[in-house]
Amino acid sequence: MIRYRHADSRGHRVFYREAGDPGNPALLLLHGFPSSSHMFRGLIPPLADRFHLVAPDLPGFGHTTSPEGFAYTFNNLAEVMAGFTDAVGLERYALYVFDYGAPTGYRLALARPDRVTAIISQNGNAYEEGLSGNWDSIQRYWREPTPANRDGLRSLLTLDATKWQYTHGVPDESLISPDGYTLDFAFLSRPGNVDIQLDLFGDYAQNVALYPRFQEYFRTRRPPLLALWGKNDPFFLPAGAEAYRRDNPDAVVRLLDTGHFALETHAHEIAATVREFLGRVVSR
Repeated sequence: MIRYRHADSRGHRVFYREAGDPGNPALLLLHGFPSSSHMFRGLIPPLADRFHLVAPDLPGFGHTTSPEGFAYTFNNLAEVMAGFTDAVGLERYALYVFDYGAPTGYRLALARPDRVTAIISQNGNAYEEGLSGNWDSIQRYWREPTPANRDGLRSLLTLDATKWQYTHGVPDESLISPDGYTLDFAFLSRPGNVDIQLDLFGDYAQNVALYPRFQEYFRTRRPPLLALWGKNDPFFLPAGAEAYRRDNPDAVVRLLDTGHFALETHAHEIAATVREFLGRVVSR
């Protein structure tokens, strides 16, 4: 049974989904753009008998509410998530990260490495070779943060663009429920949210600047790591998944014949893989 709750963290009212016995190994699930914890709706139930699952909505996404004047940077998202883990009593946990959840979760790992028991990265990039050409317009904004380059990114926040992120690279689009991209676009359409997303597009440059530190963490701490990748992802290339092995030779890489939102088509397969992986590397 999934429970829907809120927790206060540093002035934010963080919405989260929770399932499973808190006495079981914890799995913190961090979503990405433009989604919310809703993306984990198919993953949580098949794992709830074995793990304690906690899936918050990041500030600027889903049902989480944030104070006026909050600066939407990835450093600040990570700070809120650190406070959230304290608020809900997560002292040790495996990380499941996707898209924006990766640089957010990896900041948590850098700050509190002893708390992270394992990492599952589902299209959660930490290597420059993982960035596709679809980042060109965003990278142009990093180099030249002009109003014109900022406005040019608004096309990434339309309903068509949101749907495309779900369907691109999926061999059978009939497997994609419209619920996900419709809900995402509804949240994107809230007053003020477009500027929040444009701010995060610009700040993503700070994540790339941190890639060497993330890689050093993988190399020195060697957390048990599973990279599950939709190999047809238009944003994060399979090379980004394979690169984890360079710094952590024991990393397990699984490429799936699907796109960016791999859980939309492969939830059962991913759940089985996660269950086996965590069952091996994380003790009760």
